[in-house]
Amino acid sequence: MQLFVDANSILDGDGSKAKPFKNISQAATIAKPGDEVLVAPGVYREYVSPVNAGTEDNRIVYKSIKPLEAIITGAEELTNWEKYEGSVWTASVDNSIFGSFNPYTTYVYGDWYFAGKSKHTGAVYLNDKMLYEAASIEECIKAEIYKCSWEGETSRYKWYAEQKDGRTVFYVNFLDYDPNNEKVEINVREQCFVPEKTGIGYITVSGFTITKAATNWAPPAAYQNCMVGPHWSKGWIIEDCDISNSKCSGIGLGKYLDPENDHFFTYKHVKSPTQMERDAVCRGQYHGWTKENIGSHIIRRNNIHHCEQGGIIGRMGCVFSTIEDNHIHHINNMMELGGAEISGIKLHAAIDVTMRRNHIHHCTMGIWTDWEAQGTRITQNLLHNNQRPEFAEPLPGGMMSQDIFVEVGHGPTLIDNNLLLSDVSLRIASEGVAMVHNLICGSFTSVGGGCDWEVEGVLRQRYTPYHIPHRTEVMGFMTILHGDDRFYNNIFVQRFSPEDVIIRSDSEEVYNPENRQVGTNVFDEYVTYNTWIEYFQLENDVPDMKELEKFHFRPLPVWIEGNAYLAGALSYKNEKNKLIDSESKVVIELSEEDGRTVLETNVFDLVKDFKVQMITSDVLGEAFEPSQRFENPDGTEIIFNTDYFGDSRGMDIVPGPFGSAISKKIVY
Repeated sequence: MQLFVDANSILDGDGSKAKPFKNISQAATIAKPGDEVLVAPGVYREYVSPVNAGTEDNRIVYKSIKPLEAIITGAEELTNWEKYEGSVWTASVDNSIFGSFNPYTTYVYGDWYFAGKSKHTGAVYLNDKMLYEAASIEECIKAEIYKCSWEGETSRYKWYAEQKDGRTVFYVNFLDYDPNNEKVEINVREQCFVPEKTGIGYITVSGFTITKAATNWAPPAAYQNCMVGPHWSKGWIIEDCDISNSKCSGIGLGKYLDPENDHFFTYKHVKSPTQMERDAVCRGQYHGWTKENIGSHIIRRNNIHHCEQGGIIGRMGCVFSTIEDNHIHHINNMMELGGAEISGIKLHAAIDVTMRRNHIHHCTMGIWTDWEAQGTRITQNLLHNNQRPEFAEPLPGGMMSQDIFVEVGHGPTLIDNNLLLSDVSLRIASEGVAMVHNLICGSFTSVGGGCDWEVEGVLRQRYTPYHIPHRTEVMGFMTILHGDDRFYNNIFVQRFSPEDVIIRSDSEEVYNPENRQVGTNVFDEYVTYNTWIEYFQLENDVPDMKELEKFHFRPLPVWIEGNAYLAGALSYKNEKNKLIDSESKVVIELSEEDGRTVLETNVFDLVKDFKVQMITSDVLGEAFEPSQRFENPDGTEIIFNTDYFGDSRGMDIVPGPFGSAISKKIVY
């Protein structure tokens, strides 16, 4: 059955084409498996909570009749502005508009939030641009540039809100604008399109603009709210949407509300948030976290931008999903929020998740896979400019920047055929990672570190889970030994200065040097497999447990072969088959032409005569802790015989993401 919705209909109807509903929520209360909800262009100022689930064979489809012209928003227009002082104007609303949730008395805060408790979930928007929250009317009047902002002059547009006689009173510095002649909105709803209940699966959301919600911080051991998402269910498709201006997260693929473990550290203080993450994994299994019940979502062809925590956020609910062909950009650029959950894509437990053909840029971080990146594949993505601009100061409590961060997982985590063009390509506080056929223009950081803490002089190690292959059931817990990494057939280019930079810790005022030298030389202290396996005396059928104990806790070996090092990039000392060319000029230039991203480069020409082996799952082998191959989610072998564009590599294999010369070509 088809149900019709039209916000501009003169009269409310029954959902028929002749008499459409005025609100999507009306259709969402009655839509059944197999139904299609067709939404006409218009602005839908409502929270949509689908009541019924579809089925695998009969989805419920919500579709904008004209792409992006049906707008679901958590905001309301605010009018009748009066001059206050200078370029500051004032207006107010009765708090009844908020119901039980007032975004202007609710702070952004929670576990793993490091930037202080000073910003509210509320926001003011001028012509669809989120403005900066001031700490006082005086700060609002001054309209000074916020030094941590990545947006510079734009940060002078500020707002402040206070409570007075049951009303929220706004003071906004619009600079040269008259707000009575512009579109000014405030967010009033926490979410836009999310089921209130868990288990409402097999829904398609297609072609909407979804924007402006008062979402709160979404850490891994808490309910992870968002503007749009499946809320702990299975089989959603979110496609062809424009998603923007969430105070925190845009799309949520995350955790349900568990009253026994919801911001436990923030509210009760007595247990480490790391311990409560382990707790969340185990309790999740009790609450139905299985392949049969959760995940297997498809997030595709969306434009996700200008959200201040993350574009896509999810703990555990993301498993077995595919995230493809999305444009994710300008995430956390306002630098008002800071903490350990900020990225273009931030996933915990990305088990068998594939992220492919995404374009991710101008984000604090591109992709962050935290804990349990087991069977995760990051392939054919373009990442660039995921680094703090030189004019911006670091935010106390803000995160370090890089294209990809793999944290405290045991693998197998596969990164192949990507263009990694920022100054840090990979933060690898992890093990069991394979990088194959990438163009790597940034450094590796956190090699051998970034996993554990020293507390009062005692090393406190982080034990994280690994799972039955291609399942969610926990197989064991282990610390990160480091190593067990593979680097085959990549091109490394020293595109930025190789000098270390001084980086502030995210959670405390401690400054340390961070590597910017590109290459695999950072693994020089790691042994090869042949050296490592000799430790264990396999010829002895009566092994000495005490003698071998020390080797059980040493770093694991690495496999590094067939890489090309250009423009001063450095190689692993034990790498035998490699190409080093520090003399030739390397060209790597991105530009925009007719709305497409174009890469001009000569890297293929510089490596075309250096032949390497074809890489397969058999070459990569198994990640050590879970004893799982680098393979497809269905257990079949991967043969790396196609390149970034999906073209065949042919018979002569060379390093890097391109199977043939490109000179200048559209890359997104």
